[in-house]
Amino acid sequence: MTGMRQGEGGLPFEGLKVLDLAWVVAGPVIGRMLADYGATVVRVESTRRVDTTRVMGPFPGGRIDIRQSALWDNCNAGKLGLTLDLNSPGGQQLARDLARWADVVIESFSPGQMERWGLGWETLRAANPSLVMLSTSLMGQTGPFSSVAGYGNIGAAYAGFQQLVGWPDEFPVGPYGPYTDYVGPRFASVALLAALDHRRRTGEGCRLDVSQAEAGMQFLAPQIADFSVSGRIARHEGNRDPQMAPHGVFRCRGTAPSGAVAGTVREQPTDRHPAWVAIAVRSDAEWQALAALIGGETLAGDPRYATLEGRKAHEDALEALIDEWTASRGAQEIVESLQWLGVPAHLAASSLDAIEDPQLRDREHFVALAHPLMGTSWVEGPRHRLSETPGAPQRCGPPPGHDNEQVLRSLLGYGDDEIRSLQDAGVLS
Repeated sequence: MTGMRQGEGGLPFEGLKVLDLAWVVAGPVIGRMLADYGATVVRVESTRRVDTTRVMGPFPGGRIDIRQSALWDNCNAGKLGLTLDLNSPGGQQLARDLARWADVVIESFSPGQMERWGLGWETLRAANPSLVMLSTSLMGQTGPFSSVAGYGNIGAAYAGFQQLVGWPDEFPVGPYGPYTDYVGPRFASVALLAALDHRRRTGEGCRLDVSQAEAGMQFLAPQIADFSVSGRIARHEGNRDPQMAPHGVFRCRGTAPSGAVAGTVREQPTDRHPAWVAIAVRSDAEWQALAALIGGETLAGDPRYATLEGRKAHEDALEALIDEWTASRGAQEIVESLQWLGVPAHLAASSLDAIEDPQLRDREHFVALAHPLMGTSWVEGPRHRLSETPGAPQRCGPPPGHDNEQVLRSLLGYGDDEIRSLQDAGVLS
C-alpha cells in the first residue's frame, strides 16, 4: 500500500496519490496538509467557474489577478494544478481516470453534485475498491439540511457561533470570516489519517462524510452541556468570559505598534490606530498580582474583587479600572509587566505584528516560495512539527493549468493525440 510510511525515511505520505476536487478553503486545506508531508496532490479547478479563493486575494499591489491570490496560494501550496471542465463528458471521464490513479479523493461540492457528474462514491469505488473518498460539506451528505449551500459563515451560524459573538444587548456579529472552513479540515484530516491507516492494514477503502457545522459544534460542547443541565442559553457577552474576570481587550496609550510582541514592539504615536492589549485573569492569585500592580494594597485588598464571583458581580467597575490603567501606558510596557507577573496578556497583533513575531519566526511558520508571477509567495507552514519527518510546502500554489501536461502524460500516461483531443474539445479549461 502507498503512503503512511513508517521507519523508511523520507516523508510520511511519499507515494500517496491524491485527487483534490475540493473548493474554496475547507476541502483544499486537507489536500494541502497531505502535500506538505510528501503526497502527490492533483488540484483540479476550472477557468469556466473560477474558484472563490482566486478572486478574494489579497493581491500584490491590490490589483486583482486570479493567478496571484495569496489565499489561493496558502490553501494549495505544494500541489499540481490541472484545469478541467467537469461539466463536459470528456472532463468527467478524465476525472474518473484520475480517481482510478488516486489513493484518496477529496471533494467539497454540494451533496449530489458528484453523482450528477458520474463521479459518485459507488461509481468510483467500483473501479478502485481501495479508494478513500472524503466528502466535506456544510451539513453532511444526508439529512433534511444536507442540500444547504454556502460558505463557512453559514456553517458558523448553524453551529451556534454567530449568536455568541457581539456586544450584550446589540445584534450578534459572529466570528470573522468563514469560521467552519478552518475548523472542519482539522477534524477531517484526523478522520482521513485513520482511514489511511485502516487501508494500509486491510487494503479496504472507505468514504468519509464530514459535516463542517458538526465539526464546529465540538467547540461549543461546554455551552451545549450547560444548557442540557441548567437550561441556560449561551449568549453574546462581548469579550467577557464566565470563568475569568477581568477578561477583555483594553485600549492602550494612543500608539500603533509596527513591530511584534513584548520586547520588540516599536510604538508609533497616532490617534487613528490605537494599540490594544488582551488581558485574562484566570485565578484569584492572578488578580491579586494585577491589582497590586494597578492600585497597590488598596485595590488588592478590596473585598468586592477578591473572588471570581465578586469580580463578575462588579465587572463594569472592574473593567473601568483596567481601562483607566491601560489608557495611560504603552502596549509594550503593559505586556511585559503582566507577563513578568504571570498574568496572561498579549498585544492585539496586526498582520505586520504576526509576520514579525519572533515565536512564529523561530518556528518557521511563514514560508517563502518561488512564484512564477509574484517572484516570492509567502504561505503558512505546517501546523505540526514532526521530529523525524518534518514537512513543508515544496512549491507555490499552481497557476491555472500549470501542470496539465505533467498530470496527463506522467501520471495518467496519456499520449499526444489524447491530449490534443481534450484541448480541442475545451475539456482542459
